[in-house]
Amino acid sequence: MALTLIGWCLHSIPEQSAPARNEIAQKKCLRSDRSWSRPRILIEAKLGFCHATPVRILALAALPTAAATIALADEPQGGGKAPPPLQALPLPHHQAAFERDGGELARYHFDPGDRRPFWYPIQGSAGRSLTRMGHPHDPITHSHHNSVWISHHDVNGTDFWGDHGKGKGRIVHQRVLEYWDGEEAAGMRSLNHWITDGAAAPLLEETRQSEVVAAPHGGWYLIIDLTLSPPEGAAPVTFNQTAFGLIGVRVAKSLGVHDGGGRIMNSEGASGEKAIFRKPARWVDYSGRITKHSSAGITLMDHPDNPGFPSPFHVRGDGWMGICLSFDQAIEVTRTKPLIRRYALWVHDGIPDTAQATHAFEFFTKRRRREATAR
Repeated sequence: MALTLIGWCLHSIPEQSAPARNEIAQKKCLRSDRSWSRPRILIEAKLGFCHATPVRILALAALPTAAATIALADEPQGGGKAPPPLQALPLPHHQAAFERDGGELARYHFDPGDRRPFWYPIQGSAGRSLTRMGHPHDPITHSHHNSVWISHHDVNGTDFWGDHGKGKGRIVHQRVLEYWDGEEAAGMRSLNHWITDGAAAPLLEETRQSEVVAAPHGGWYLIIDLTLSPPEGAAPVTFNQTAFGLIGVRVAKSLGVHDGGGRIMNSEGASGEKAIFRKPARWVDYSGRITKHSSAGITLMDHPDNPGFPSPFHVRGDGWMGICLSFDQAIEVTRTKPLIRRYALWVHDGIPDTAQATHAFEFFTKRRRREATAR
């Protein structure tokens, strides 16, 4: 502790004149604790430290001075409970951050003024987002490519996928239902309404669960659980045939095949857009260079409990991939027969081979969905 150290400095100085004692004391103090900054030495000098006799130092040590506060600042205060490493933190302006040991992994944006909620950034260990907002060469007509997002091209004739034109709809956040932190995972549940533009009542009510999970084999997961159904007393709703929806991922420009020379590979061992475009798979991995000296990527995963598993993946070399909900046939949803889907993104360093990505997929399939806390 600083007070004891200074006292030791002065007690160890032989009897000399005051100027000589002061000079020797400052030199010894600085040698004993090189982490001290010049302002702290000046403050302590003004309060009498290193310019006082040992008797005066003992007296000052008993006083609640600013110097005493500074000296004790680095010591642990009390016991308390250690915070969990994974946390979901509410933020201003309709956002929530998912953090591990204080470092942000992902952020969820749910401003009711947006056309849909989305997750951005999706951080790798290099500190750069592995996703981006919008198409790098077509930011206007592909403005709906919001990093990681949920939407669908045709729900009862309403287009929730695009941003421009007639016949559109919006996915509107209503409220957060729950946040949780933990040793292995942190997340949130929220309620959304799927509303056709100009309509008063929603077509669908959606409960969305976003959970960040630490991966023991490296990296981390964003696991997304969705439950959608018409409001109480409303008519059935149909997700019509389309390749667009239910989940999309726009990767960073440097990961894209066309712009960065990235790699696309699926669970069946195929690689490249032509070989895997709209083909069923358990997972698709999109990886590439994220800095000058490091690579990273995202593995998008379907789940065996999802009806129609394995689903077709809509994948492009220009930097995006998605899992098709209703590519082969339309899906009708009622209040008593909701649409339930579970997806995951494994965010990883390096470019995994088939065995590594399959191991990560198996970890995801074995992890049980977190049950909602009773309120």
